[in-house]
This record gives sequence, C-alpha cells and structure tokens, in this order.
Amino acid sequence: MKFYIATDHAGYAVKAYIKALITDRGHEIIDLGPDSADRVDYPDFGRKCAEAVAADGGSFGIVVCGTGIGISMAANKVPSIRAALCHDAYTAAMARAHNNAQILAFGERVVGKGVIESMIDAFIGTAFEGGRHADRVAKIEA
Repeated sequence: MKFYIATDHAGYAVKAYIKALITDRGHEIIDLGPDSADRVDYPDFGRKCAEAVAADGGSFGIVVCGTGIGISMAANKVPSIRAALCHDAYTAAMARAHNNAQILAFGERVVGKGVIESMIDAFIGTAFEGGRHADRVAKIEA
C-alpha cells in the first residue's frame, strides 16, 4: 500500500512514529509536511494530503492535527475523498469496511502511540465490504 502523510504543528511530534509503523509493515509512505513543529495551518496540509490521494488512485492517507477534527474537515473538502476521524481500532476498521475511507485522521492530543498503532493496523488490515455499503458510499460521492 502507498500512503501519504500530512500534519500540522500539533500533529508533528508523532509523524516519525507513524512513518516507521507504515514502513515496518512493508508499505510506502510519502511525507507531505510540514518539516518542523513550527506553527502552520492545518487546512493547507489536510488539502495537500487529500489532493495527493485523489490524484493517485488506490493510495491512502494519514492526517494528524491536535484533535483530528479540523484536518479531517479540510481533507473532506477535496472531491472523491473520504477522510475518517477515528479514535480507536474499531472506528478505523469501520471507516474502511463500511465507508471505504481513503484517509485516516486522528488527533495527537487525543490518542496515544498504542492506539495509533492499533488504528493503523486496523485501517491497513480491513477491506471495504461493498454490498449494502456501496450504495451508501455512492450517496456520499454524489
């Protein structure tokens, strides 16, 4: 799997940890910034990740800010993107299984490293179920 990652300053501290988790599991990850913990605006980085995922069919993304709320809202403004704000492995798995989410969003100030690892594993390990969920995803896309 290919992942793009973007954070703001409030999500920057866990970015290296996330990148290591993804690569340790044999997947590719491309860092879209920022390159330091200096203050930046999360909408810029949420959009940047979402646009990269939208342009690279079959890829996925991870976006992180302080709560995950703002950066997921920004990512969801990009047409065809479904960014899911998750708080645990269950919500990450359901985001993939029922909503065919391409972007996992969460807050560095909300979840710890153990939860981050379990969410990433659930997101990677869960496929879209299709079926009745496909019609619902189509309505989101419309």
